Amino acid sequence: MHKERKHVYNTGIIGNCAFIAHVDKSANISWLCWPSFQDTFIFGGLLDKGLGGEFSILPSGDIVSSTQHYLENTNILATTIESEEGSYRVTDFAPRFEQYERYYKPLMLIRKVEPIAGHPKIKVTCDPVFNYGQQSFEKFRGSNHIQFERADVKMRLATNMPISHFFDDDIPYVLSKPIYLVLTYGSPFEAAIERTAEDFLKRTKQYWRKWVKNASIPSFYQQEVIRSSLALKLHQYEDTGAIIAASTTSLPEFPGSGRNWDYRYCWLRDSYYVLQALSHIGHFEEMERYASYIANITQTDTGRLQPLYGIFGHHKLEEHTLDYLEGYLGNKPIRVGNQASEHIQNDVYGQALIALLPLFTDHRFRHQNLAFTKDWTEFILDKIETTIDEKDAGIWEFRNFENRHCYSNLFQWAGATAALKIAKQYNLADMEKKALYLRDKASAHIESCFVADKGVYMNAVGSDNVDASTLQLIMMGYLDPSSERAKTHLIELEKELKGEHGLFYRYLHRDDFGKPKATFLVCAFWYVEALACVGRLDEAQEVFKQLLSFGNHLMLFSEDIQEDDGSQWGNFPQAYSHVGLVNAAYRIAMKLDRPVFFES
Repeated sequence: MHKERKHVYNTGIIGNCAFIAHVDKSANISWLCWPSFQDTFIFGGLLDKGLGGEFSILPSGDIVSSTQHYLENTNILATTIESEEGSYRVTDFAPRFEQYERYYKPLMLIRKVEPIAGHPKIKVTCDPVFNYGQQSFEKFRGSNHIQFERADVKMRLATNMPISHFFDDDIPYVLSKPIYLVLTYGSPFEAAIERTAEDFLKRTKQYWRKWVKNASIPSFYQQEVIRSSLALKLHQYEDTGAIIAASTTSLPEFPGSGRNWDYRYCWLRDSYYVLQALSHIGHFEEMERYASYIANITQTDTGRLQPLYGIFGHHKLEEHTLDYLEGYLGNKPIRVGNQASEHIQNDVYGQALIALLPLFTDHRFRHQNLAFTKDWTEFILDKIETTIDEKDAGIWEFRNFENRHCYSNLFQWAGATAALKIAKQYNLADMEKKALYLRDKASAHIESCFVADKGVYMNAVGSDNVDASTLQLIMMGYLDPSSERAKTHLIELEKELKGEHGLFYRYLHRDDFGKPKATFLVCAFWYVEALACVGRLDEAQEVFKQLLSFGNHLMLFSEDIQEDDGSQWGNFPQAYSHVGLVNAAYRIAMKLDRPVFFES
């Protein structure tokens, strides 16, 4: 890999399950959507440095060096900046802790700035914007705060540094003791600034460390699994339980690709993988919230289920472009909304059924859900029956053509298998009969994708193309992992789709946006799992280790990796890349089954 050309997202994220903010290595808040993940950015320098607003803490001179790290086992981020006058540290966090038997998670961003060495001079700029950079806020001076107002939107920055600093651009501030910057949306911050900020910092630190302590983390690459688990946790909008794919929009899959999508939504059809990861780390509260979100959607959307929904369960995610924004490194278009919500993706029904299976069959949860188990399972089985012979857009969301995809039928097979388990537990003879019929029918469709002389399953009936989604045939147990058919299928996929350094392409055939140039990182983690399943455990460990090199300085992973130089592209960080890491690590750890005193 040519490391000098390698593109990496030099940012970290903080959040509290109500919002996510991106902090770059210069300590600017380069991305923050308020009041929720899918609202307008308040700071959007990631997509337009001019119109995106700014919340920066810069030295009066040049930055000599900058480093970032998370406080161990937390989502609290520290950025250390060294300038010619001296060095200082910015500690950024979103308050989150237990209070009054619930979680306190306000729309509040707290920044602590403290001197480390020398006499650093800083300039703090706080200029939020609204309506995706089309409008600015009126700024009013208070005694210890600045009030930002726009129509019915109000924000406030409370601070113990001189307010005049924010109204005079010429005079830097000599940092001789810690200062605190508390930005709030809606409700003003009306408390002792320093004491409250330090108290919130302490309690937030304790919360995250307790959360990690209560997680089931395997000993295999434990630090990396902890970081991925913490990142995944931030992507849950706790109010509804939805988990978004990413907090960003329109970061390109590769430069000039036009593949710039809005990922601030919840992909129902990826729910199985997310719930699998949450189950592996033993965080059942997040699992139940997410499952509840899925159940609510399937109860309210009685028509055809969509691949994705808004975090509040909204169906209409109409896609439009913001042509006035310059885009990340000049990449356009900037999209808000996602047209994939209109796609037909028939794997979604099986995804929903197996995702909620633990709520119906696991004896830790089963008693809570007895009342609607039968009706809900029958509802999903009816949907599978209606769609099992249809063509669809598939997992990769092709926009201008449809096929009968192997992957869609695989999840219909899995959904029917899950329904069979439910039927047997609850002694539902009619459901058992229907589930067996649908499982056999889905299996017949999957087998029609098999090309015997090559020993491989194609991506769709009558297709000449393979894709990485069929790795799931092995991982989900449709193929016996110890069988020659599973092993041969994996070898054939490797021949076509395996890249350098453990990377794996989704597919390499031309789609409606041209031939892909970047690899989809979660597919590489699927490949790791498939290797482990078929018994190639040494290779699985080696590939996993290679994939860790594609994280940024904070071990955060993007959606896509360019094979030739290892560059990070696509929306960042990508929740499903972190889900893939957690699931792959867990799969290897299970296969290794080593005593804890063995070296990882």
